[in-house]
Amino acid sequence: MADTQSNHSKGLLLTGIGGLALTVDIPLIKLADGNNWSILLMRSGTTFVAAILIWLVWRSLSPKAPQLIPGRAGLVVAALYGIGSISFITAVYNTSTANLVFILAFNTVFSAVLSWMFLRERPRPATLLAMLAMVGGVSIIVGSSIGTGHLFGDLMAVCSAFCIASAITISRSSGKDMGFTALVGVLLPGLVAAFMVSKTGFKVEAPWWIIFNGAVIMPISFFCLANGPKYISGPEVAMFYLLETVMAPIWVWMIFAEVPTRNSLIGGAILIVTLVAHSAWQLSEGRRRRATLARQPA
Repeated sequence: MADTQSNHSKGLLLTGIGGLALTVDIPLIKLADGNNWSILLMRSGTTFVAAILIWLVWRSLSPKAPQLIPGRAGLVVAALYGIGSISFITAVYNTSTANLVFILAFNTVFSAVLSWMFLRERPRPATLLAMLAMVGGVSIIVGSSIGTGHLFGDLMAVCSAFCIASAITISRSSGKDMGFTALVGVLLPGLVAAFMVSKTGFKVEAPWWIIFNGAVIMPISFFCLANGPKYISGPEVAMFYLLETVMAPIWVWMIFAEVPTRNSLIGGAILIVTLVAHSAWQLSEGRRRRATLARQPA
């Protein structure tokens, strides 16, 4: 019992660190003050180099180091994370931070739909209700951007959320360890960005912010969040992803005075309340099932 409690505490600590690290991603991108392709090139390059160095050290210390890209499924997952990264950076420069992080939270709905279609994992009625509520929340956010110049950025955020959900679905279907795949997947946007920078020129006013982001923040957040499920349940891990949805707009509000619109706050509140309520319901259901199994005779 003590070991179980210790592992649970370790899992909460890991995912808490990973979730908090992820909240400063967008503020660091904005602080670097550069054009989108230059930022994408530096962020992808430093993340890739950091991932390779971590993997090489791990491999030298243990023969059980995971593969960087496990087979064809790994290639597809890496490509999806790469496309998602391009869409994400594009959205950063074409919509508000609040819109971006609220819409990215929508990837849970995409994951449920894709799992239903391809993995035959039928959502429960409560999940379907949560999905409908989230569709409503995102519709409010995107609808308010029509005619304001933010619609393209919002659509890029939707594209990024869909790519992440697709990558998660394929990872679950393959059953392979994709721990380093998301980090290696940044090679694709890095190459695209390098080509674009060769045409448009390189411009980053404060490169140290984006180097710190790619070399430290991204590896920490991905490593911690990817290892959380070893110790705590999936719904508990998912709740820590909400830290970015809640905190990133606050950091940007404090640093850059970027005030979210009324519709963004309304739609975001719907998304957050729905996700927290659904995650809490999943945790409750999991405890109830474990209690039922514990009462059954061996």
